[in-house]
Amino acid sequence: MDSKPTPLIAGNWKMHCSLSEAKALVDGLKAGVAGLKDRQVLVGPPFTALETVARTIAGSAILLAGQDLHWEPKGAFTGAVSAPMLRDVGCTHVIIGHSERRQFFGETDETVNKKIAAAQTAGLVPIVCVGETLEQREKNQTMTVIEQQLRRGLLGQKGDAIAALVIAYEPVWAIGTGKVATPEQAQEVHATIRRILGELGAKEAAAACRILYGGSVKPDNIDELMRQTDIDGALVGGASLQVESFVRIAKFIV
Repeated sequence: MDSKPTPLIAGNWKMHCSLSEAKALVDGLKAGVAGLKDRQVLVGPPFTALETVARTIAGSAILLAGQDLHWEPKGAFTGAVSAPMLRDVGCTHVIIGHSERRQFFGETDETVNKKIAAAQTAGLVPIVCVGETLEQREKNQTMTVIEQQLRRGLLGQKGDAIAALVIAYEPVWAIGTGKVATPEQAQEVHATIRRILGELGAKEAAAACRILYGGSVKPDNIDELMRQTDIDGALVGGASLQVESFVRIAKFIV
């Protein structure tokens, strides 16, 4: 365990929370995770709540992420938000390539690649999501899909840049369904991800890169997930919208 990267527990709020709800959630979270020293906690509110959450977490160790970004720093892109805008509001991280962005908004490995570069240029840490659908898993295509997403999405990434990334493995069939990959299934994919990262960069960079599991992460499965060799944290969806459940996840026991 000592050689593992610092664990990261990230909450993706998706399209939830008014300003008052966001503040109440973060106030509770601040109190609940105060004093945690051996791990990091991050929240990803909707764009409308970023400034409110940034003010609320000021002075705490909680990190802030945007849920997406455009690859251009500015321009005529109605409805889009740029990396410099996210930095300006207080973000340190940004989620890129989430399966819902791929499924509903036309995200591709190529746009993921451009967004990663834009985030890095602005000094944001990309949280890059990869994962297979149920159909792909049932056809035994999981590793092929993951490798393609990584090699295309991370094209041009080397060494220190790979070490600084966060990768989130999200089996699409487990997101919001209540289903969850077994710890062994998750570990198998995480180990493959780390091997591919080593081939793209270097073994040391791959070892330093944090690989999160996402897909119906809950208080009752986080401990066993975090005991796996190559699982360095979690990208949490619905359970991050309740203070008690997210705090328990953040306080995982290994």
